Amino acid sequence: MNKKVTTSQRIGEIGEKAANLQFLRIGFQFDGRSRLEAGIDGIAEVMDDDQPTAKMIAVQVKATERGSYVGETNAGFTYRVRASDFDYWRGSNLPVILVLYRQLDDTFFWKSLENLVGEAERTLQFDKERDVLDGRAKDRLAALTVAKQGHGYYVPPLGGGEDAIINMVPLQLPEEIFVAQTQLSTQKALARMNKVRDGQRYDWMVDETSLWTFCDPLSTPVRDLVERDQVERIETDFLAQHDAVDQQYKFAGLLRHTLGHDFRDLLGWDRKKKQFYFLPTPGGVARKFRYLGAKQKTQADVVSVYQKSKGEGPIDYVRHHSFHPRFERLADQWYLIINPSYYFTSDGERALNYPDALLSGKKRLDTNSTVRGQVIMWHRLLSGMEFEDAGELLAPDAKTDRIIKFGDPPSIELPKSVPEDVWGAKAQKSRKPSGSNEQGSFDL
Repeated sequence: MNKKVTTSQRIGEIGEKAANLQFLRIGFQFDGRSRLEAGIDGIAEVMDDDQPTAKMIAVQVKATERGSYVGETNAGFTYRVRASDFDYWRGSNLPVILVLYRQLDDTFFWKSLENLVGEAERTLQFDKERDVLDGRAKDRLAALTVAKQGHGYYVPPLGGGEDAIINMVPLQLPEEIFVAQTQLSTQKALARMNKVRDGQRYDWMVDETSLWTFCDPLSTPVRDLVERDQVERIETDFLAQHDAVDQQYKFAGLLRHTLGHDFRDLLGWDRKKKQFYFLPTPGGVARKFRYLGAKQKTQADVVSVYQKSKGEGPIDYVRHHSFHPRFERLADQWYLIINPSYYFTSDGERALNYPDALLSGKKRLDTNSTVRGQVIMWHRLLSGMEFEDAGELLAPDAKTDRIIKFGDPPSIELPKSVPEDVWGAKAQKSRKPSGSNEQGSFDL
């Protein structure tokens, strides 16, 4: 009997050749393996503008001539991974993807197999729009090749460029600062200020035997904390530009206290978590913030109420937009670094006892555009670019009682854009916990 190539062998060979050509169309290299392969048909190398990156992806191609996939609809279908393949792929030191090719309609679908951890994971759910193997998949494929260990990693964006804003807002400080002698420690000064009935203010910093403040202490209740005949007005730069690290740290503390005083009617401060958060509306809870966004007027639900039952019943929890402040001096300029986050309370005032699950769940949903929008929102609040209920934009100089003024956050032009689908879950794992300190900055 003459030798014969089976239909299965022929379709398998067609599938591998078709996948090779498809990867070349995408812009990646693809090298097939020998006939001794046991579950990996080839290796794809990520290419960036025809430049090899040495980032490899193991590819297994499953081809069929015609017919429907299991449960196939216009939206998607399922595919059951064989147990032998499942065991083989789990030991790979490369990211593995499964490519499904159907000759009848020349379609390619792909799925990452990096999260195969148990028997239940053997059934894969394919989305016919999201999981097409074509040029739109370049960024997601490239993201698979990045090491997930270590302190963080860079996801290589392969799309076009975009403008990015930096979450650093320059501070415009008063030209002068008041330095007064005091015999009180910080604890005793706080205790004395807490006894003041009206006009309590905490926009000051005690440095050994002196008190720093941007507001004349003799004109406020802070007069009771200082030696009234030992008040001196000096140039702010004398303290702001001091080279000693401990002096910079104390000046950063003064900035945080002053910021809290400037926005005392809008923002609360959690000393333990070291974050500012939107206060509930007076006489209510939920709060909206209206401001000028990147291109047009917009609003954000900055305090949101969630009830145990939809639309009714007692309050389950309240979510507040918040940020962790860091003050840092670069050259001769002080900046406020804004790290957007969320704060959770039980009723708008009392901190929720166990907010970690809610916080991590919300953070996983955040995208590049979400965080960008939050940075813009906080800048608009700090710089006074908000709208009154009547719709009138308040100019920055309308907040005459605010001591610190803010400039525009710097922006840079990126040669490559940050792909939304590689922004989320994987990147979240490598981030430092919110509010963590970094060398050279002051998180207060």
